Amino acid sequence: MEMARVIVDVPSKDTDRPFDYLIPERLRPWIEVGSRVGVPFGHRTLQGFVVSLHPRPEMETSKMKPIQEILDVMPPLSPELIELGEWMKERYACRLITALQSMLPTALKGKAERYISLGDGSGLEAEQPDSLFALLPESELEQQLIAFVSQRGEVSLQQLTRAFPDAAQAIKGLIERGRLSEHQQIKDKLQKKTLKAVGLAVTAEEAEGILASFPAKARRQKEILQHLLEMEPFLPLPLKDLLQTLGVTAGTVKALADKGWVTLEDVEVFRDPYRGRNFKPSEPLALTSEQQHVYDRIVRTLDQRAHGVFLLHGVTGSGKTEIYLQTIARCLDQGRQAIVLVPEISLTPQMVERFKGRFGDRVAVMHSRLSDGERYDEWRKIREGRASVVVGARSAVFAPFDNLGLIIMDEEHETSYKQEETPKYHARDVAIHRAYRTGAAVILGSATPSLESYHAARSQAQDDFAPVLLEMKARALGNKLPAVRVIDMREELREGNRSMFSRPLHEAIAGRLERGEQTVLLLNRRGYSTFVMCRSCGYVAGCPECDISLTYHQKSNNLRCHYCGYAAKTPEVCPDCGSEHIRYFGTGTQRVEEELAKLFPGIRVIRMDVDTTTEKGSHEKLLKQFREKKADVLLGTQMVAKGLDFPDVTLVGVITADSALNLPDFRAAEKTFQLLTQVAGRAGRHQLPGEVVIQSYTPEHYSIVHASGHDYLSFVKDELKHRKALHYPPYCRLILVTLSHEQLPLLVRMAENFAAGIKSEADRRGWFGSLDRFDASALDILGPVASPIPRLKNRYRFQCMIKWRGTMDAVSLTRSVAEQLQDSARDSTLQISIDVDPQMLM
Repeated sequence: MEMARVIVDVPSKDTDRPFDYLIPERLRPWIEVGSRVGVPFGHRTLQGFVVSLHPRPEMETSKMKPIQEILDVMPPLSPELIELGEWMKERYACRLITALQSMLPTALKGKAERYISLGDGSGLEAEQPDSLFALLPESELEQQLIAFVSQRGEVSLQQLTRAFPDAAQAIKGLIERGRLSEHQQIKDKLQKKTLKAVGLAVTAEEAEGILASFPAKARRQKEILQHLLEMEPFLPLPLKDLLQTLGVTAGTVKALADKGWVTLEDVEVFRDPYRGRNFKPSEPLALTSEQQHVYDRIVRTLDQRAHGVFLLHGVTGSGKTEIYLQTIARCLDQGRQAIVLVPEISLTPQMVERFKGRFGDRVAVMHSRLSDGERYDEWRKIREGRASVVVGARSAVFAPFDNLGLIIMDEEHETSYKQEETPKYHARDVAIHRAYRTGAAVILGSATPSLESYHAARSQAQDDFAPVLLEMKARALGNKLPAVRVIDMREELREGNRSMFSRPLHEAIAGRLERGEQTVLLLNRRGYSTFVMCRSCGYVAGCPECDISLTYHQKSNNLRCHYCGYAAKTPEVCPDCGSEHIRYFGTGTQRVEEELAKLFPGIRVIRMDVDTTTEKGSHEKLLKQFREKKADVLLGTQMVAKGLDFPDVTLVGVITADSALNLPDFRAAEKTFQLLTQVAGRAGRHQLPGEVVIQSYTPEHYSIVHASGHDYLSFVKDELKHRKALHYPPYCRLILVTLSHEQLPLLVRMAENFAAGIKSEADRRGWFGSLDRFDASALDILGPVASPIPRLKNRYRFQCMIKWRGTMDAVSLTRSVAEQLQDSARDSTLQISIDVDPQMLM
């Protein structure tokens, strides 16, 4: 193959196609589909990815440019991942380069740098020997520049201008005259980590002879050589360790190296986030009859090496994790690889412990709390075949395996599997599509499956992507699901209780403290209180850049916007009327913590929310403290609701169960039911019986009623009635289009033009129509209307909702109309975001 099609790293409409490049003879053995290359593009050098290879075309190729360099010995993307990127481009209306970049660690998103070296003199002076340039003597500055470059051989332009801040014109002149030469080179954001190591440069026999003839005064050198000789095997030893162990100096080691007896070299060190951690090995557990049935069904598909999707609906504590572990073991026995996706960073420590305990060093971990270097090295561990299992958040679905057999998605209902930045992919759909392409099995596990997944499984559609429903209705240890009490907070208020804790919850916490048992408290908010208001004039402290109220944080005594990060000091008097009657409304995690300390003196509370878990390893540290019973209460936002398994937790309390019910989101009831069911499942998972207390101002709402009865099927029945009546998923699909601009009148006009364009084009194709006929394909558009948060970061926002059903390609229609609108607007500040199958409507 002599020609490569390359997609370049410029995410724009005009470059969203492959460009043809010749493959130089020297690079031919190395270039493959998926290779990362440096290519000339206009006057720049850009990073790109080879998406296909072809013979030299018969057409004229004299104008084709050659690939300049290859950036990796092993291609970072496989042909399978390139195909997956093409599918993502069509499915999520994104650029191909954006899809491919989302599959790689940050370290591989290299940029071109300009480098300067000595020139060959073939510049303007050579072309015009009698010119003014040739007659001018070099200035002192130019001589210094040439000397600086000459000493180093090659230097980046950035480094050169930093050393000579006012020399830009002189550098340009020297390049034009051929005295200096300029070229571009792609440099990765991150380099491999190395350290200096010492090793033997002679054989063991030669070392023995040298030691025998050592002079007495070279005692320290003799100690070093003796130490290296006693190492088994004779591997290089980190210089730092050697100096520390023997108490010698680097100069002594260098003296041995100068004699040619030892080597001093840079060796690569892999950044392992779990270095030094010992994970307790675990053995497979005996399966219950329910578990065995589920395991046998999944393994049958694995053994056939066939594609299959399974929805594992198991109550909390039913032993889903053991199913995951044993099916992975079967997959590894077949010589294949497995990906395990977890939704929250807080789940990762416990999951990592279980998977490392079972599979040891064959497990790689990928999540956002690792440093860029650690993530890069874990990714390389996978790419180079040193890992067979990956545990990670949504981006781990792109793990560069070449023989994938199984993808497991724990808590498949979680909205965090949907990426909110471009490309706005859903890891569940990507996993199913990738597994279909590679003949792998997919397990979607949850105690509260998403309605889309459950409906698809129950409808038993004859579809390669429809899941097979597998159910586990009993807990693995045989213990019962915890008893749930719903407390009507309106009654508490009527009876004079103004505390955030109802009397039953207060009594239950007190009882646990007496018995030395533990409690988990859930509040789906962070900060101290939700907003600050003046009781005299009604002023509410709002963000100046977003149409949203600011949240009060007591520790820092400031108000903060959780959307754009704006922060301000808390006012002591009202900025509008000067009144001192500033009050804090709502309840945040900080305030609950403070109230617990007042009501239960000496109580030990661990608070887990975004504010207390920003530091690396903080989740693991806090959960370890709770496991070791260094706290009585684990208080937190939704991160405490899922996946945690502590034997002494016998009480779960939900402070405000209905905080999400009034959000403008058709999934509000589903999210509330899922959160309550998940957090209730943290209680009584082992020998001690559990109890759950749910506090609510709308205890009659069906999501709370069914959650209190652990009744998923009744909830689904009620919720599907509402979804069908209002034409929402799973009875149709959605596209949310958000337009934003700094000028409101222009934005309104553009939003109206967009909606009119969709209607007109859909009508022309015969798609536009009512969704009331469930047996027919149809498309409808709602809006444009102001977004629920109408202004963010000083940009106004309008949105349109496209609903459709059937086989029509509504995504390409939407993308086409959006691009036409952007072209006609000729305004680069107009932003149009297309979110296919959105999870967030804010």
